[in-house]
Amino acid sequence: MTSIVRRWAGAIAGLLCCAAVQAAQPPAEVYFKDADIAEASLSPSGRLLAITTARGLTRVGLAVVDLNSGRIMRTAQFADGDIVQARWVNDGRLLFGVQDLSEGSGRPNGAPGLYAVNVDGSELRQLVRRMGRPIVSDGSGRHERLLDWNHRLLRVPATHDAAAGDEVLIAHISTGDDRTATPLWLNTRTGRTRSLDAQAPAHVVDWLTDSRGELRVALTQHAGRRAAYWRGPGQQAWRRLYESGLFEVPFNVHSVDDAGQLYVLRSPAQGRESVLARYDFERGAPEQQAMVEAPGFSFTGRLLSDAGGPALGVRLIIDGETTVWFHDAMKTLQAQADARLPGRINRIDCRRCGEADMSALVRSFSDRDPGQIWLYQAQPPAGEATWRAVGKVRNDVKPSEMALMDFHRIRARDGRDLPVWVTRSPQAQGPLPAVVLVHGGPWVRGNVWGWHAWGQFLASRGYVVIEPEFRGSTGYGHAHYRAGFKQWGQAMQDDVADALLWARQQGLASDRACIAGGSYGGYSALMGLVRHPELYRCAVAWVAVTDLELLLKGSWWVNDDTSGEARRHHLPETIGDLEKDAAMIIANSPVRQAARIQAPVLLAFGENDLRVPLAHGKRMRDALREAGHEPEWVTYPGEGHGFSILKNRVDFATRMEAFLARHLKP
Repeated sequence: MTSIVRRWAGAIAGLLCCAAVQAAQPPAEVYFKDADIAEASLSPSGRLLAITTARGLTRVGLAVVDLNSGRIMRTAQFADGDIVQARWVNDGRLLFGVQDLSEGSGRPNGAPGLYAVNVDGSELRQLVRRMGRPIVSDGSGRHERLLDWNHRLLRVPATHDAAAGDEVLIAHISTGDDRTATPLWLNTRTGRTRSLDAQAPAHVVDWLTDSRGELRVALTQHAGRRAAYWRGPGQQAWRRLYESGLFEVPFNVHSVDDAGQLYVLRSPAQGRESVLARYDFERGAPEQQAMVEAPGFSFTGRLLSDAGGPALGVRLIIDGETTVWFHDAMKTLQAQADARLPGRINRIDCRRCGEADMSALVRSFSDRDPGQIWLYQAQPPAGEATWRAVGKVRNDVKPSEMALMDFHRIRARDGRDLPVWVTRSPQAQGPLPAVVLVHGGPWVRGNVWGWHAWGQFLASRGYVVIEPEFRGSTGYGHAHYRAGFKQWGQAMQDDVADALLWARQQGLASDRACIAGGSYGGYSALMGLVRHPELYRCAVAWVAVTDLELLLKGSWWVNDDTSGEARRHHLPETIGDLEKDAAMIIANSPVRQAARIQAPVLLAFGENDLRVPLAHGKRMRDALREAGHEPEWVTYPGEGHGFSILKNRVDFATRMEAFLARHLKP
């Protein structure tokens, strides 16, 4: 089989090359550097392929491949930034943003702006300014219509027409606590905008559209209340679907189709997992019959359609990703892909789906392989249907050296169902030293089956990696999510401990363990040493919440990005009320409990973090010093809530590797 990606001034040629033979422990950079193929997408007609890559280049650039002729066009490249979020407007023009991935995440990298360019690199135009970047005039007058950074893309109208229009739908996002989103049509060639006669309700924070960009749903939020409004095809007035408190929403709006059908997520009784259902406008409520159910998992996924046609299927996440196709031709193609690439998830994205001249990209991946991208053409120029390799997502990752990731459901000490992920080398024998890796958020799903850098890196160093989906995590039912309210450091922390105790009972983990995590996960790592000191020999906490009082009330002297709306209406319900729950907050704030921490601690922070400011780290460091337990301490200039610069990611991983080895290895 021959790769279709052969040259881009010599840069793309290496995408399909076999990875060099790795040592038993690949260096940290293999796990934490950016992917070789960042994005790949087919044009509306399916005749062109866009790829973003930095392979052999100093920056991520954009190239377009003509799938009929094999011609490769170097479409866009920047000296001061990397191309992200590339999308097709039509077969002749693409949209993308630009971010400086060599800068730290705390610098004014922010919004990536918006650019448009022809596939051959001509008519490059900046449409939206990059956040933190000055506007530099070139004397041409092209910048007169340049929009400010707080404009974001809402929808690129879907089409099969290679010569479709040049307009896209954007939203102007007002800043401040009372955030609103105002929709506009933007011409990607001229930069001109035109308003929509939306006649919208007040305080709209987000919109849903059909595939053509017609506004169908307006979502509002103000003064601790949420509402959703609907406007069907051919209608002018908006109909309110619901209004509720922040945590009493009767259903969540999910998507719309071109026929005027609304799809929502509703939760069955007793706070069980949400399901996807159609909305019954006559009854004013979701239909009782679910379109898709995944017992044990809340519906997370999307409807699949092609350029505004009927729904072809549903892609959803259970323990891993899966696709349920309704269309016979797509079922057949999925079966072919699964037979060619067994034991893997084979994600199909198609153009002219199910038609005789269909083209499709297949991303094939597993827990041990970050992914390979294949092209399927039902009617290529040469004749019969073909499968061709595009390239590997990460060339340097050798799947045979990677660990296995397994999903388990266990019982927490109070009987609650507790999902747990376990990653360990297939060559491992008997119990291993354990790293309990706690996800951030915490109101998110922690993991999904696939290749993950931290789990693979730690498993390669001889550890079993245990990742609990503690109560408060999403994706496992409303009751599991709500059970985490006001349980920081309490039942949520017990869930983390119970996952480790279970792994020891199963013979997966030895009696040597450390706990680690970032953001909320860093908070949990510190509270693990407070609540369950007998379980852990050390803790690694990065960009960690350490001072709950500072998080909940803020400070004149500490700059952060937590809104006043969140502090008034959200955090008192989910974490605790500063007055009513004062004793609980103090008892579960790591900085207040530092004297109880006896095990070694590694603290790492970004110096420009606005989500969890550096003050959290400094206060924790000083409290541990005062208690007589000096932590290991590192900060990274220019970094924010996470480490974006490769050398910093590698440095931190190497520090963590050495720290864990000192305290876990015999």
